[in-house]
Amino acid sequence: MLTKKQLDLLEFIHKRVQRDGVPPSFDEMKTALDLRSKSGIHRLITALEERGFIRRLAHRARAIEIVRLPESIGGEVQGGFQPRVIDGDLSTPPRPAGAEAVSTLDAVELPLMGRIAAGVPIEAIAHASHQVAVPGAMLGKGGAHYALEVKGDSMIGIGINDGDVVVIRETSTADNGDIVVALVEDHEATLKRFLRRGNAIALEAANPAYETRVLPEDKVKVQGRLVGLIRTY
Repeated sequence: MLTKKQLDLLEFIHKRVQRDGVPPSFDEMKTALDLRSKSGIHRLITALEERGFIRRLAHRARAIEIVRLPESIGGEVQGGFQPRVIDGDLSTPPRPAGAEAVSTLDAVELPLMGRIAAGVPIEAIAHASHQVAVPGAMLGKGGAHYALEVKGDSMIGIGINDGDVVVIRETSTADNGDIVVALVEDHEATLKRFLRRGNAIALEAANPAYETRVLPEDKVKVQGRLVGLIRTY
């Protein structure tokens, strides 16, 4: 049985993973639960881990995985928007033509389309440089996907670092709060949080060093939505 604070924290982590694909920071947890120090969060995290609701992965920032949920939140961890951070190797050897999976990981090869700016927008990505293997479970059902290497630090607040590879599901639409690949004025591509403000689109960074860009909606085209993240150590 969980205490109210433990349940509140588990629900907060679950909602943030569902929304952003990565767990919140300890500072964000502390603020959400109105605690005075992060030591209280450490105790709650330890209690949740001991009870089998979460799992922490050693030597990784924000590496919290939800294993199960109590019935009051929704029972077992369910499907939907739950991108995972995995260790990756961008030098994956080519797979035989026609193969659909690699080993027991059931990996799927996606085109790595170059770099996407998590900072100041860079030139739009047009051509694939090589392939990168990702777990098939990360992609969900249906839809085309591609991968991009992150350049910059504007999304570090949600755990997307310079050099990470993001997995993107192709789509031309987005909901408020989605992390998207946005094409700005048909020539600059950037990875930002999508927010609609009347007839304008706000592209919001997850780093206070970067200002939110607000543009007329006809100047922004959504090219895809974040569904996963691959990190190479």
